[in-house]
Amino acid sequence: MTIKKKFYVTTAIDYVNAEPHIGHAYQKIIADVLFRGHNLNGNKSWFLIGTDEHGKKVLDSAKLSGKSPKIFVDEMSKKFKEAWTSLNIHPSRFIRTTDEDHKKLVQEAINKCKKSGDIYLGEYKGLYCVGCEKYYTEKDLVNGKCQFHPEKKLELIKEKSYFFKLSKYQKFLLDLYKKHPEFILPVERRNEIINRVKEGLKDLSISRTSFKWGVPFPGDKEHVVYVWFDALFNYYSGAGKKKEFWPADIHLLGKDNSWFHCVYWPAFLKSAGLKLPKTVFVHGFLTFNGQKISKSLENVVSPKVLAEKYGADSVRYFSCRQFPFAEGEDGDFSEQALIDRHNNELANKLGNLISRISSLIEKYGMKKCENKLIKKLNIKQIEKLFKNYELDKVLNEIFSFIDVCNEYVQNKKPWETKDKKVLYEVADSIKTIAILLWPFIPETSEKIAKQFGFKIDFNEIKKPLNDKNKIIKGEVLFRKI
Repeated sequence: MTIKKKFYVTTAIDYVNAEPHIGHAYQKIIADVLFRGHNLNGNKSWFLIGTDEHGKKVLDSAKLSGKSPKIFVDEMSKKFKEAWTSLNIHPSRFIRTTDEDHKKLVQEAINKCKKSGDIYLGEYKGLYCVGCEKYYTEKDLVNGKCQFHPEKKLELIKEKSYFFKLSKYQKFLLDLYKKHPEFILPVERRNEIINRVKEGLKDLSISRTSFKWGVPFPGDKEHVVYVWFDALFNYYSGAGKKKEFWPADIHLLGKDNSWFHCVYWPAFLKSAGLKLPKTVFVHGFLTFNGQKISKSLENVVSPKVLAEKYGADSVRYFSCRQFPFAEGEDGDFSEQALIDRHNNELANKLGNLISRISSLIEKYGMKKCENKLIKKLNIKQIEKLFKNYELDKVLNEIFSFIDVCNEYVQNKKPWETKDKKVLYEVADSIKTIAILLWPFIPETSEKIAKQFGFKIDFNEIKKPLNDKNKIIKGEVLFRKI
């Protein structure tokens, strides 16, 4: 099959100053689901995640640990990789901003912006939040503090710096948001950005001299590249060996990063003569008991521990089902809510259906016939919801059909009638269910596919299940907690 379409999804790259938590995992799970979903539809897809390893915040954390910055970031980056693997998240590339090809590209981008006349040497004095790696003006503050890191004291920094002419790009950005409203989603976040850009833009400091842990600034060894200029270009440097997947179809990021991705990033790309991504999707925070999950609040929930405790598929399912991602709102994480969904939906509904039907087919067999049951599943609606990032609604549609299948079995009583056609209808429907659920719960879907004898491929949905497949009752898919 010749694949003409491509799909490229990225996530924020995580600072390695602290270990991964479930807040980081939420975004990565969503991205992996989108990646798998587009692969299922025959797209040539690419998925990028990674770690942000430069800047003062990382340098300070390395000093506190008593390790060199390189040893520190190597160890922390490995922990992030392990966390995502534990959740069955498998990117096309795991990029690190200390990768040599990335550092080279950042320097090339600086030189391209220089040629555009957008970089000049000056001096900067301002309040700096190490947590955000960003300068703030007094009007940006809330009660004199950073709204995202109120526990951190702002530093007054004065140093020579190279500046990027961000002020030059105000009209370009406002025109971009107007002509391509899909560039920033959801609408609420777009309006926030538009209102702030209308207030005016100041030129941006893009180099540092107070420390050396960063990409050397081309042409001036006294400076290193500002971490946000460095970090944002990871999406381009990681877009395939020949950058064949650029531009990105969607950048996923939390709302605390919206300004950098929706304002700095398109301006940098325009200056460097590169194409812009199609969509920057700004989602809400995953909270714990109503608070943003963070090390400083001591409410960190480890994704690796959760996966070991409940299983990767249960954590993935809960993250997509519990929170309306497309609305961009915060979601409050609760282990009890995860347990409830695991027991009531994965175990009682899906697991029970697979167990009953496989057991009955093992006893009585099945006979191919027209599957009228599958007509009660609206696959086109599911595809539409998926394209609109309404993943919770996708799962609602699928599990509503699982309810229909369970009710059908209950009404038809094949354990009494031994009706092989009824068993075939349900088995063929299970094939479709498992294929549609694969982006969300891949391990479980692959077990079902092996048990019932079909491939995980969207094209398989239209093909009738082979009634000669030997199906036996397998292991319990979801044990109740």
